[in-house]
Amino acid sequence: MPPEPLTRERILQATEEVLRRHGQAKATVVDVARALGVSHGSVYRHFPTKAALREAVTGRWLDRTTGVLDELAGDSGLPAADRLARWLDALFAAKRRKAGDDPELFATYLVLASEAAEVVDAHIAVLVRQLARIVADGVAEGTFAYAPDPDATARAVFDATARFHDPCHAGDWQRPEIEGQFTVVRELVLRGLCAPPQNAAPWPKAAAE
Repeated sequence: MPPEPLTRERILQATEEVLRRHGQAKATVVDVARALGVSHGSVYRHFPTKAALREAVTGRWLDRTTGVLDELAGDSGLPAADRLARWLDALFAAKRRKAGDDPELFATYLVLASEAAEVVDAHIAVLVRQLARIVADGVAEGTFAYAPDPDATARAVFDATARFHDPCHAGDWQRPEIEGQFTVVRELVLRGLCAPPQNAAPWPKAAAE
């Protein structure tokens, strides 16, 4: 049989295995090439630098659950409030699995993510756009009364729930009380969005960036 073509996806899969075995500090492009049975020059033809390879594998890791979240965000068969609750549930569950199932690999990717700010920002932008879609649909269907600016509201929801998806809080995610705390925050967010406008405070203007 002819050798399997060398693709970006194969390289990224091999890179993740190398990171799992050696950690981010010791993993090299030569290690990745050796795992694939090719020269390191073949890897560089797909990723021109070690930094580019690390950024790509970090983005792949971050975006592993965005497909499922996108399906939830776009499920027009559900009311927006249900979609938002399920989306938040799914995001929290996905982050907990990453942190709990393979703690060493999770720690490795935290270091890589700290070195790839643009990749992280792009990942967050995708998640916030998904939230904005849910919020906009909720306003259109009359479910969300206190959301005059879907984009700003989406970012506020993302920030308000950060304890349950930002990796800096991963140490809290295995505590027995975290489920109850998450439920309280999720319900506060939903009730706030559904509050009648006459009972809500004036919508604050976002600070200029």
